[in-house]
Amino acid sequence: MKEVAVIGSGIAGLATSIRLALKDYNVSVFEANSYLGGKLSSIKKEGFTFDTGPSLFTAPENIEALFSLAKKDISSYFAYKGLDESCRYFFSNGKKIIAKKSLEAFADEAEKVFGEPAENTKKYLQNSKIAYQNIGELFIDFPLDLSLITKSETYKALFSVKLPYISKSLNSFNESSFKTPEMIQLFNRYATYNGSNPYKAPAMLSMISSLEQNQGTFYPDGGMISIIKALVQLAKDVGVKFYTNSKVEKIETLKGKVTGVLVNEKKYHADIVVSNMDIYYTYKNLLTDKNFANKVLKQERSSSAFIFYWGINTTFSELGLHNIFFSEDYQKEFQQIFEESVLPDEPTIYVNITSKYNKNHAPNKSENWFVMVNAPAHNEHNWEEQKEKVKKFIIKQINKQLNTNIEDHIVVEETLSPLNIQQKTSSFMGSLYGTSSNSKMAAFFRQQNRSKYYKNLYFCGGSVHPGGGIPLCFKSAKLVADDIQ
Repeated sequence: MKEVAVIGSGIAGLATSIRLALKDYNVSVFEANSYLGGKLSSIKKEGFTFDTGPSLFTAPENIEALFSLAKKDISSYFAYKGLDESCRYFFSNGKKIIAKKSLEAFADEAEKVFGEPAENTKKYLQNSKIAYQNIGELFIDFPLDLSLITKSETYKALFSVKLPYISKSLNSFNESSFKTPEMIQLFNRYATYNGSNPYKAPAMLSMISSLEQNQGTFYPDGGMISIIKALVQLAKDVGVKFYTNSKVEKIETLKGKVTGVLVNEKKYHADIVVSNMDIYYTYKNLLTDKNFANKVLKQERSSSAFIFYWGINTTFSELGLHNIFFSEDYQKEFQQIFEESVLPDEPTIYVNITSKYNKNHAPNKSENWFVMVNAPAHNEHNWEEQKEKVKKFIIKQINKQLNTNIEDHIVVEETLSPLNIQQKTSSFMGSLYGTSSNSKMAAFFRQQNRSKYYKNLYFCGGSVHPGGGIPLCFKSAKLVADDIQ
């Protein structure tokens, strides 16, 4: 039986290990931290429970596929429910809207609140759905290599590509699709789903809205950490071995072929190595290949995040599971993040509250707030100085929108900066998605899932094809497992 070493236990690493174990490989997962899950972990403090990382759950078919492959009943491991709303949006001019699951209801509400003709919203989301089905699924389901020429899906995709998808930025495309600034800003937000700037990223990213508004959003019982718990248990049940506190120091190679990994000064033989680690660190630290690592640096890093975990000793009926408080000057916000590399003066604020669905995530009559703002990738920033500045702005905006004094209700606080993200998850510069999509060809310059330079070395996770975010991490795992025969 061939030995496989998987480096890192993020979503992609776990999903890859399960798929390969089901192909009768002997799989070992090495995790540097004392816990499994990578960016998706949890914090418990004074009766409050917080998911620390990704908070949006879409495309549940990706996790269901793993249990189907394993011939296991998913209900014994994992449960989730569909949501009636995707997000609650609060704008700087005082307008607010709840994005309902129903396309018609969402379009009608946008017309009522903003004056945006309902037909504009319906047409946009219908086109988004078609683009995702014909173009997006091709991109994420197959490796970007010459084999695409033989796929019938490729020609279907070519006929579906509209010139504006390539020639326009997402913002320009949205300006030509909507008449109201609120809807333009709302749909510009989807560029942040892979850490990009809507004023530079291609309009092709408009298809991302299909996942949320056409397919719907979901909530895992127990919070996002329950995804990790389910995957870890399934992995163990199919024979995967886990090693925590086991930092991989080197990928061993001989004559251009991987032979194993060095972990805590001990060598482990492996016929195949799969890295779920950031691609830059994989090449720079584990392969000591500075030339390729420097090639990765030529690509612009994605944005990072600054996060506050607040225990709030009251409740707010105005808020749901997902809430967005938009900044007044969205373009300035992204200019500061990507061009000036500073934390925005007035960032957009995202608040996630899982106690809305899991009451045990907060004490009685309390809420657990995951409060996040977009931030530049870490580069010699002093985040402690930035912390108080951004906290004051967040409090000011929330007080204004909710007519409260939120600072009086914060009884627990933890923070996570881009530097912390880099230190805890080995994500270079704390970038959440590896490289950004701020150029038309950015997607095609991402590292592919199989190494061109080292035989039997593969890559999965958010820093490689097809990209960042939970659905794409699941897809990268499938691409790797399908490629390994």
